[in-house]
Amino acid sequence: MNYNVDERYNSVVITLKGNVMGGPDGSKLHDTLHELQEAGKTNVVVDLSKFKFMNSSGLGMLISAMTTMRNAGGDLRLAKVADRIQSLLVITKLITVFKHFESVEDAAKSYEQDA
Repeated sequence: MNYNVDERYNSVVITLKGNVMGGPDGSKLHDTLHELQEAGKTNVVVDLSKFKFMNSSGLGMLISAMTTMRNAGGDLRLAKVADRIQSLLVITKLITVFKHFESVEDAAKSYEQDA
C-alpha cells in the first residue's frame, strides 16, 4: 500500500493506493498520523477511491487510525468508499462507526459543520 498526504479544505487528506492490508503499511500510516497529531492536525479524511483490496487487517488499521485521531480531539472520516468496501463496512457494522462521504470535499466540509 502506498499513500499520499496533502492538506485540502482545512483538513489532512490521505489517499490510499493499492492493497490496504495492515502490517508494516499500517505501522507507517500510524507513524504519519502521530506526526500529524503532534503538528496539531487532527481532522483527517481518508480517500479510498484509489485502493484495490482491503482485508480485515486493513479494516483494523483504519479503526486504529480513527482511534488515534479521536483520542487527539479530532476524527478520521472516509471519502469515496467503493461499493465493495461499503458492503464490508455494513457486514462488520463498522458503517455505524465511520462517518463516510461521497467526496473528499464533503468529508472535509463536515468538520466545519461540527465546529
